[in-house]
Amino acid sequence: MATTVRRDVLTLPAAAVGPENPLPALRPLDETHVVDDRDRAGLPRDMARQIGHEPLATVLPVAVLDGYGRERTPTDLDVIVIENDRLRATVLPGFGGRIHSLFHKPTGRDLVYTNPVLQPADFALNGAWFSGGIEWNIGATGHTTLSCAPVHAARVTAPDGGEMVRLWEWERLRDLPFQVDLWLPDDSDFLHVGVRIRNPHEHPAPVYWWSNIAVPEGERTRVVAPAERAWHFGYERTLNLVPVPESDSVDRTYPLRSDFPADYFYDVPDGARRWIASLDENGHGLVQTSTDLLRGRKLFLWGSGPGGRRWQEWLTEPGTTGYAEIQAGLARTQLEHVPLEPGGEFSWLESYGPLSADPAAVHGDDWPAARAETEQRLAAALPRGDVDAAYEAWRRCADTEPGEVLATGSGWGALEVRRAGYKLPGTPFAESTLGEQQEPWLELLEQGTFPESSGATPPGPSLVSPHWRDMLETAAAEPLTEYHLGIAQWHADDRAQAVRSWERGLALAPSRWPLLRCLAVAAQESGQRERAADHYAEAFDDLRAARRDDGDAWAAATAALGREAIEALLTADRPGPARTVWDGLLPAVRGRGRFRLLEARLLLAEGERAAARALFDEGFEVADLREGAEILDEVWAELTDEPLPDRYNYRMRPRS
Repeated sequence: MATTVRRDVLTLPAAAVGPENPLPALRPLDETHVVDDRDRAGLPRDMARQIGHEPLATVLPVAVLDGYGRERTPTDLDVIVIENDRLRATVLPGFGGRIHSLFHKPTGRDLVYTNPVLQPADFALNGAWFSGGIEWNIGATGHTTLSCAPVHAARVTAPDGGEMVRLWEWERLRDLPFQVDLWLPDDSDFLHVGVRIRNPHEHPAPVYWWSNIAVPEGERTRVVAPAERAWHFGYERTLNLVPVPESDSVDRTYPLRSDFPADYFYDVPDGARRWIASLDENGHGLVQTSTDLLRGRKLFLWGSGPGGRRWQEWLTEPGTTGYAEIQAGLARTQLEHVPLEPGGEFSWLESYGPLSADPAAVHGDDWPAARAETEQRLAAALPRGDVDAAYEAWRRCADTEPGEVLATGSGWGALEVRRAGYKLPGTPFAESTLGEQQEPWLELLEQGTFPESSGATPPGPSLVSPHWRDMLETAAAEPLTEYHLGIAQWHADDRAQAVRSWERGLALAPSRWPLLRCLAVAAQESGQRERAADHYAEAFDDLRAARRDDGDAWAAATAALGREAIEALLTADRPGPARTVWDGLLPAVRGRGRFRLLEARLLLAEGERAAARALFDEGFEVADLREGAEILDEVWAELTDEPLPDRYNYRMRPRS
């Protein structure tokens, strides 16, 4: 069977991602993968330098996705299927180009963990993310903001003359175009993945990349990698070098033998072949290998503790097989960002396929023997030289212009190409992809003015790169221009000037709530709790007066601003005004799990402890509970000394 590429439809129980949060993401990232400066001082110099290299403070200009719930309905999802007589890869172009499944026909096994549902959860940098398959993480430490976003896809001629699939997009956190080419040669057991990240700018750019592979976990599933040491990162936010496979008398290469979730970044020696495998009790499983530029390898495990198991149920559904993650990245750890020179590019090739090894060797007490057995089986199935040759063959096709369009991504890349005239062979960002969100920025680019809003909808997305900030600074100082300018200045860490821009806009704005909300965040970040509370209360009143209808945009704005306002008012010890905001929320919003938790906090502030406890006893689900968040533990501890019920236990670290 010759390799084929086709479009198809996959039906899954899915919860809708929901609308974008219209409030700009001004706050610092709530990111758990952070190392304290004191700990960083003791790390190898190159690692410490890359950990400190341009970490993100916010996810601007990307919007937060937090409008999803837990109700799943059968949903048709567009997929692209790449298939030969050995493998079938199913790709979700509407969700970051993730490989949903990688099915090996001769053995009848899916080589990756294939999630039976599509359930967003708050794990991506900007919120919505879902588990399973193989995902492509670019941007900054964490799951990509493209997790639940569409990417461009098209047919391209493969190095062997057949067909391959190209995925590409403009990554907005770092303003970098990238491509992922999926090439499955005829009769091959291995899917080749060619990746290229380009820096078209005149300044260096920080780059982050990790390919994340979900694999089925089991009592006798072992992760094998060519390393004797690993950098262990737990949710206590410490990075320590530990031996592999055992640390603290536990063999950590078996994911279910740990109690709490943790990362193990394998210290693969220079010159060693880059690979990682997950093998079951019979020695069968998946192996991933690559050319040498992709140096890092990692195991993420949920562990066997109640918090990890609860997260597994939350991300999939009760009764399904759990999973661990094996990963491959540009740096040794996911806490690092690698500089890419102006006009430069990073490119490499990965290969994914089945592997079978002697189970006695894989699961024996001799770790070097387990590694040697796995590497020898990999060498027989896919020699290292064949991967290098496949890379060279693919690299000659990386600039090939795509053929038939299979899916369409965003218009942001087309806007940047229009602005700067970038030449990006192989990844065209067609002007036909420009849409409603790009229209006002096109007018700024071509006319020098930012169009004022009619007030019929909340303000659209902002752009924050230096070139857009410069254009906003020279445009007429209208209220909406000042709003977007302040956001760009805030992103550049010019916070005093951002506040001045928002205050100037506020004096003339017909709709004041967007500017008031920005000023409220600025007050919070500078420790002015009372001022922040005042701004939030006024902003919510203005939003309620300005709201034109109960459409999705206004409903999202009301919910997002109401939540922030109540939290700020409670922080300022003002439960009365917080209750007023609560009463102004739509009943459907008040019924969401996030707002039930917020109501419990409000009741506690009002002294209504029994009523707050009743909400927990009745039960609720916080759909957008953040990875690593401990707010449920904290509120429960205010209510009672009783143990936290299992349904609310998402704890990812030991209690201090």
